[in-house]
Amino acid sequence: MEIRYQKMAKAFKALSDPKRVKIVDMLGCGEMCACVLLKAFEITQPTLAHDMKVLTDAELVVSRREGKRTMYSLNWTTQKRMNKIMENLVAQCDSQCCK
Repeated sequence: MEIRYQKMAKAFKALSDPKRVKIVDMLGCGEMCACVLLKAFEITQPTLAHDMKVLTDAELVVSRREGKRTMYSLNWTTQKRMNKIMENLVAQCDSQCCK
């Protein structure tokens, strides 16, 4: 299977958890510190670390260190790629594969 489909499947799988969908939604407003996400969900740091690892491994989110803080933001390149793939998946087509 093509690498791009494997990457996109991994990204969609990462979004199979409602909490991670909400994290992506929140990060759509801009970069956030892990401490803000912790408060928003009232979860433990290890739980957030796991969710953020899933999202970063799927290339949906990027992180950077700012002193002792970890800052997270969306990977807009992946977001745009996913939007384009979804458009193509649901678009009507005239090719033989659709008949």
